[in-house]
Amino acid sequence: MIIGVPKETFPRERRIALVPPSVLSLTKAGLEVAVEAGAGVAAGYSDSEFEGAGARIIPDRAGVFSGSDAIFQVRTLGANPEAGAADLELFKPGQVAVGFSEPLTALEEMKSLAERKVTAFALELIPRISRAQSMDALTAMATVTGYKAVLLAADSFGRLFPMMMTATGTIKAARVLVVGAGVAGLQAIATARRLGALVEAYDIRDAAKLEVESLGAKFLELEEVAESAEDSGGYAKAQSEETQKRQQELLADGVAGSDIVITTAAVPGRKAPVLISEETVSRMAPGSIVVDLAAERGGNCAPTKPGECIDLGGVAVHGPVNLASEVPFTASQLYSRGLSNFFVHMVKDGEFQIDTEDQIVADTLVTRDGEIVNARVREAIDISTGTTT
Repeated sequence: MIIGVPKETFPRERRIALVPPSVLSLTKAGLEVAVEAGAGVAAGYSDSEFEGAGARIIPDRAGVFSGSDAIFQVRTLGANPEAGAADLELFKPGQVAVGFSEPLTALEEMKSLAERKVTAFALELIPRISRAQSMDALTAMATVTGYKAVLLAADSFGRLFPMMMTATGTIKAARVLVVGAGVAGLQAIATARRLGALVEAYDIRDAAKLEVESLGAKFLELEEVAESAEDSGGYAKAQSEETQKRQQELLADGVAGSDIVITTAAVPGRKAPVLISEETVSRMAPGSIVVDLAAERGGNCAPTKPGECIDLGGVAVHGPVNLASEVPFTASQLYSRGLSNFFVHMVKDGEFQIDTEDQIVADTLVTRDGEIVNARVREAIDISTGTTT
C-alpha cells in the first residue's frame, strides 16, 4: 500500500501531515510513502530528509494522488473547503483520505467525498479512550495552541510577566486567567506559570480543579453550574443559553480583574459558547489582553473577530486562527505521530483492514463505498435538513 503526502494548500498552512521519522514507522509496517516535492519545506523538513527515511519524492500533486492508495493531509477537503475543492477530482474511488476534515460542520464536503467513493477518516473524531491516546492528533494540536497563545499574549502585552525586584523598585507579576482547563487550557496555564505570571483558571467541570492546582495555578471558585459539560466520548458538549448566560455573570469579575485572559472553550461541531460579554471586556484595564482560542468557532468572547486583533477601549482582543501552524516543526511532528499511529493500528500483517467493530475505527470513519457511514455526521445532516430518523 502506498501512502501519498501532498503539500498543504490551506492559506498560510505550514504544517505537513507526515515527518521523516514517521515514514520509518510506516515502512516498517510494510507500507510505502510518496511525498510531493517541497511539501515539508515550510515546516522545516527537506526532500532529502524524506528520501533518507525511505520516501519517494513525487514532482507534482497529481502524481501523488494518482499513484497512492491513501492520502495523508493535515487539512482534508472539509477543513480546506476552498483550495481543497481542487483535490476532489484527483481522488480515486476507493482511495483512503485521512486528516482533519471538520466532518460535523462541513456536511456538503462530506457528501462530495462520499459521492466520489472516497474512504474518509476524520481525526477530530478519535475517541478519548486510553488505547487511542497515542493517536489523538487533535489533543496534540491543542497542546501547541495553548503554548503559543501565551507567547502571543506576552508578545503584545506592555509589561513583563514575572514579579521582579529591581534597583528602582518592584514590578508586579501579571495576572492571567485561563478559561477552560482542557488540553489547550492546561498548557496555557503551565506556560504562563513558567513565565512567572500569577495564574487563575476556570472550568465548568469540577474534576478540572485538581489538574489546575497541580500546575500551581489557583482554581477560580464560582457558584456551581449544574449542567453537565462533558459527553460520553470525553469531549465538551453544548450548554444551554441559560447556562452560558450564568457563566458570563459568574466570570465577569474574574475577567475584569485580570491583565490577560485566554479562552479555550470549544464544542466539536458547534458554535463556541460566548462566556465573556463586550461589557465585561470594557471593564478590563487599558493595556489588557484577551486571546480567544475559540475564534474559529465564533469565539468565547463576544467582540472576537476571527483572524483579527481588535482594540476595545484599549483592550486588545486577539482572535487567532490556525495557531498551531505558527509552530510548524513541532506541530507537524506531533500530528504525524498521531496520524501514523492511527493508520498503523489498521494495518494487520502488512494489509490495510477496516474493522468497524473497533471503536477507534468506527468513530473516525466518515465515508465508505459511496455512503456517509458515521452516525454523528449522519445526525448532523439530519439536523441541518430537518430530517427525522
